[in-house]
Amino acid sequence: MTIDFAARHKPAPGRAGRGPAIAAGNAGPAAVQLATAWPNYMIDAFQRSVLFLELLRQRGNDEIAITARPVATVLRFDHDLVMSGQALPRPMNYSLLRITPPPGVITDLRKRPVVVVDPRAGQGPGIGGFKAESEIGDALDAGHPVYFISFAATPEPGQQFLDVVEGQVAFFERVVALHPGAPRPFAIGNCQAGYQTLMVAMLRPDLFGPCLVAGSPMSYWQGVHGKYPMRYAGGLLGGSWLTAMSSDLGRGRFDGTALVMNFDSLNPANWLWGKQYDVYTHIDTGGARYLAFEKWWGDFIQLNGDELQFLVDNLFIGDKLTRGQLASSDGRIFDLRNIRSPIIAFASTADNISPPPQSLGWILDLYRNVDEIRAADQTIVYCLDHKIGHLAIFVSTKVGAEQDEEFVQMIDVIDCLPPGLHEMIISPRPAETPRGGFVTGDWIARFETRSLDDIRALGRNSPEDDRAFAAVARLSALNLAAYRRILQPLVRALANQPMADLTRALNPLRLSYTIFADRNPWMQVVRTMAAGVDAARRPVAADNPFLALQTQVSDQIIAGLDAYRAARDVMAEQVFFGVYGSPFVQALLGITDRTEARPTPGPSPEQRALQEVHAKVYAAKLKSGGFDEALTRAVLYVLAADHVLDQRCALALNAARWTIMHLSLAAFKAVVRDQAFLLLLEREQAIAALAVLVPEADARTALLSQVRAIVGAAGPPSSAESDRLLRLKQALAPPPRRPTATAAASGKPQAVSH
Repeated sequence: MTIDFAARHKPAPGRAGRGPAIAAGNAGPAAVQLATAWPNYMIDAFQRSVLFLELLRQRGNDEIAITARPVATVLRFDHDLVMSGQALPRPMNYSLLRITPPPGVITDLRKRPVVVVDPRAGQGPGIGGFKAESEIGDALDAGHPVYFISFAATPEPGQQFLDVVEGQVAFFERVVALHPGAPRPFAIGNCQAGYQTLMVAMLRPDLFGPCLVAGSPMSYWQGVHGKYPMRYAGGLLGGSWLTAMSSDLGRGRFDGTALVMNFDSLNPANWLWGKQYDVYTHIDTGGARYLAFEKWWGDFIQLNGDELQFLVDNLFIGDKLTRGQLASSDGRIFDLRNIRSPIIAFASTADNISPPPQSLGWILDLYRNVDEIRAADQTIVYCLDHKIGHLAIFVSTKVGAEQDEEFVQMIDVIDCLPPGLHEMIISPRPAETPRGGFVTGDWIARFETRSLDDIRALGRNSPEDDRAFAAVARLSALNLAAYRRILQPLVRALANQPMADLTRALNPLRLSYTIFADRNPWMQVVRTMAAGVDAARRPVAADNPFLALQTQVSDQIIAGLDAYRAARDVMAEQVFFGVYGSPFVQALLGITDRTEARPTPGPSPEQRALQEVHAKVYAAKLKSGGFDEALTRAVLYVLAADHVLDQRCALALNAARWTIMHLSLAAFKAVVRDQAFLLLLEREQAIAALAVLVPEADARTALLSQVRAIVGAAGPPSSAESDRLLRLKQALAPPPRRPTATAAASGKPQAVSH
């Protein structure tokens, strides 16, 4: 979870930065040179120290100011309140906001609304619209109406996690009601809000269009050895009893700083040294960005203890979400297969909080092969990055300008993709390809069909690993029950509100902000000194040898902390599997080598019967339809040759939907799904039947011309695509006329129609 301030704020010419030491031959003897460099470096180091302390003072004041306001947000866009969760039958601290477009930005109410759901994982709200280049900014630029589901810093009394999930159904009902003629909303859930939003969609799939989950774990046990140590935390702490005790000490509230510290401790080199050192080094250029980020990072919130306990027991340790073991308050099972709209999962292999095995492992939990995905009429798209960390998935301007922009631009295409598993690959636009037409920006996306083996290759637990995590779940339940029976009454009797408030105030992470604020009288001295330093600032030359030495010392500190982290993570993994992988420990907890530690749900008899009915219905559609169905079937047939759908071809087909087919998006989506299934079930018969769908010669010529234009939108067709274009031409060629009886008797040849 590295935030690299140095990479984005290079020092201005003449400012502090790395550089080689001055050669002795260029400036006299080395001793004279060092004697000159030392005072210059010391002046600069002192000034940077004062300015850095002033930055910490401002950061501390920001933290106190924003945490004092329960609804304070770092959301940079103007907005109006549409609906408050406090008015629901089961009140919650969430609200539905309508984003006001900035001056010069025009939105179209007929377009699909975009709903961004903010993650509630320790920090305050607003990160989904933290910057102009963000999920919200990209959606506004594309002309979509945008809504934001935000939250307050403190939960409602008695608020439960299921209250939040079930309450947000009302928010999406309101959005749909406000846009009756538009396609269903595009929902974006970041981090914790990802699985939360999918749970809402499981309850009411009719309210949702495509759902994007960014950096959101759903298969919590999954991973690979040597990586992703956070999944071991529950076992190393003995389960969730500490969560319960922390909440009891907080008088029913859990301090979000504990969650933030979990993130920070994953990378101690960045947390304890690197982030601050980068700002110190680039104090003249990096301060504003540092304060903007820290304003959100230090906005610590609270959760109800019961809310977090539900998550820890049922998701993080219990891993029940994708196994059909969670139900709503009225008994409905949360099943991802209930979602009828496409699910888009955005993950990064460099994310150590919600890595791909956890973000995509649910696909393997629910489906045995891609045919089951297709039979369930489900479209799953995943997109992988290999460089960005967890926060960058929904904070980075680079992601906003690349992945987020493509997700928004291609959302109607994704909504109409044929059922199955697809990987969305985003590549830079080639220099020889001009922007414009079906090239919407600096990136070009393509969708490649994938199998479940591609998901397995990203990492998956062995059965032995699953038994170790199952042992943790059972021990956690035992320890929690023992705590509630023995210690909880005593802890609750001793806890009181003043003690809870003091504990929160003295939290080391919170203190690292507030101790530098104006409440500390010594910081007034820093404020005065900083004003003087600003007036007499003397940045050191980039080639100062002591600056190079400072960099070497910093690199050594980072290397030492990285070595500690690596050793700590190795030890944590070894202890985890040494304890919970022990057959003796597992036997004590009722787990044997015959125990299916992680049973996953298969299709129900009702679902299988429905799939069989669908197959028969599709078979009956083989020769039904007209030009629209024929064009869609022919294009899908040719593009499937290479198992790749280029965005230019997809957008060209979408343009044909408007100009030729005159179909709504919903009607076109139904046509695409029908024709895709026909090609899967009876490909050759489906192509042969095109002549029945388009009997007129002129219409067949127009059909072939349109197919060539759509396929050629991405450039010359491949060899396999050319072969299929030839097959289409043959299928649509009029049959030769049979000679009449008179002509046969006379022996005269008859004309053949081509």
